[in-house]
Amino acid sequence: MTIDIDTTAETAPGVFASREARRRRRLRRLGTIVLAALLATAIWAVAVPIAGVTLVVGSGQSAQHVGPASVAIVSFALGLVAWALLALLERLGPAGRRTWQVAGLLVLIVSLAGPLAMGGALPVLLTLEAMHLVVGVTVILGLAHRPADA
Repeated sequence: MTIDIDTTAETAPGVFASREARRRRRLRRLGTIVLAALLATAIWAVAVPIAGVTLVVGSGQSAQHVGPASVAIVSFALGLVAWALLALLERLGPAGRRTWQVAGLLVLIVSLAGPLAMGGALPVLLTLEAMHLVVGVTVILGLAHRPADA
């Protein structure tokens, strides 16, 4: 039995178009993660230096000041984890994207409960909730978005 693989010029445009579409999708998803990190850092920049919120999580000896680098790095890292999970679920079947969106929404809801359970001053809670919400919504909508040309 022989397998005929057509490598003529007629098939090449489709291959290149598919590669280009994958490259655009990867760049768009990376841009989404960068945007989420920038938005969270912007919230920090408004809340801490401008509004004067002392952003500390934990209490006593375990209290930690939340700085812009940790906001950006954690947001970016979690975005990469979300992207990896989406890529895995997309490979498992046609419902992967929908499954990922539902899982992302559930993770967002749980993450919003974290600052509330921690307690603290209202400005700190509002700042943390805003960062969680902006990163979660940006990542969920941005990574799962399917452009018209896809």
